[in-house]
Amino acid sequence: MLALFLPAGVLVGMGLLVLSALSFHSFILQLVWAAAAAGLVLLFLRVDARSIFNSRWAVWALYGLALVLMLVAYLASPLVRNTHSWIVLGPFTLQPVELMKVALILLYANYFSRRHMAIARWKNIFASFFFFIVPAAISVKLPDLGSAIIFFAIWFGLLLFLGLPLKRTIVAVLVILLTAGFIWAYILKGYHRARILGFLSPQENALGINYSVTQSKIAIGSAGIFGKGYAQGTETQLGFLSEPTEDFIFAAVIEEWGLLGGLVVCAAFVFLIFQILRIGMLADENFEKFLCMGAAIMFGMQFVLNAGSATGLTPVVGVTFPFLSYGGSSMLANGFILAIINSIRKKLA
Repeated sequence: MLALFLPAGVLVGMGLLVLSALSFHSFILQLVWAAAAAGLVLLFLRVDARSIFNSRWAVWALYGLALVLMLVAYLASPLVRNTHSWIVLGPFTLQPVELMKVALILLYANYFSRRHMAIARWKNIFASFFFFIVPAAISVKLPDLGSAIIFFAIWFGLLLFLGLPLKRTIVAVLVILLTAGFIWAYILKGYHRARILGFLSPQENALGINYSVTQSKIAIGSAGIFGKGYAQGTETQLGFLSEPTEDFIFAAVIEEWGLLGGLVVCAAFVFLIFQILRIGMLADENFEKFLCMGAAIMFGMQFVLNAGSATGLTPVVGVTFPFLSYGGSSMLANGFILAIINSIRKKLA
């Protein structure tokens, strides 16, 4: 258990350090959400989560709930940071896309475990495509391009893991490219296109669309090996770094804790992914193997997009860093999936 939760605890701890230097209120809230996530782990130590979520009715109910909440957010929620991604519940906010990430992993683990021998059949491929494309389309309309990319990564990554034949992989890629072209032309907001084009021309418009990435690079580049110290990061503390507790928290960590702090975060994350994959490899049932692989894909893609945004290696699409970034919905969803994985590990012990 320690090997699985120790790296997650290191990431939570580093995130809390950044929050405590920026906002005491956010620090306390994140501490509460982290405690709630730990509570889920303790609950699932007493409940056999595998048997619950290996039920098709349970996973379909969770998927349906997440889909309904996403529609509620899109149709009825107020604008929060220029998106309809959050449902406001008094002092709290709920981000349904985080629940959908978990629901998709469980749904695909259940679906593919029953059909993995026939995954190459077109009806199974297109059915599985439909499961992700519906919430992805809603996510893009919120607009939340980052979550749509995560949904796609879970689906396509699991298909590749299952050994999709080359010809069908090529067809799937072509369908994806056509879908991406349609989304680019008719669905994406103007600033999404600007961010992607800005990523392709990072030296241009440094005070406009590339401002956030430029400041992030300055924060990272000025940190040195040991950083500027707790609450001493100029880019972070003086407000030059955009979203230092969420989208660009990786840059905030490095600015104050240096290259060493960045390496600690990366090492903890890699170790976490290693433990998840190890549990999946040792698991007896296909559902458990696919669940662990789906979780590793989700966490891995979020890391790539978040750290990539901070370093200018990927476009800025607004994806959190698992367990490090501020956000109650993200913390609970990540804790939820880790709690289920831990119940798998418990069975192996």
